[in-house]
Amino acid sequence: MAANPSFDIVSKVDRQEVDNALRQTEKELSTRFDFRGTGAEIAWSGETGVTVRAETEDRVRAALDVFKEKLVKRQISLKSLDAGEPQQSGKGYKVDATVIQGIDSEKAKAISKKIRDEGPKGVQAQIQGDQLRVTGKKKDDLQAVIALLKQEDFGVALQFTNYR
Repeated sequence: MAANPSFDIVSKVDRQEVDNALRQTEKELSTRFDFRGTGAEIAWSGETGVTVRAETEDRVRAALDVFKEKLVKRQISLKSLDAGEPQQSGKGYKVDATVIQGIDSEKAKAISKKIRDEGPKGVQAQIQGDQLRVTGKKKDDLQAVIALLKQEDFGVALQFTNYR
């Protein structure tokens, strides 16, 4: 007898794609006319952090918008970028942003509750670290759960993997 059908709900971002978007943003900031002489720059800060710097608050916001644009072009959801507000830093301004990986426990509980309350009967969701495993008796029930979760906004970019 085969095991019940299942799939995983994850929130992962391809770091290489984020790096490519960052490099493209760097190049655009160095070549665009409206960024000349503003000290606009973008760089990694740690494993998942990104720092945007410029001399004025408007330019740092514009540079962040360019980065977001590049992320969208590379099919990376903006829900996976947590950007703060511009802060005074020395003579200029900076924005610290974080690339979010995984589903935190609060959101995982909310997703699990949504499946329990509104999903088909016999479908179970188990939290496994920073992802969820959903199992059920029928594949149709699992597809109904995926459709249900796609309609809802949990504040994180969700991907559905290991569907079997």
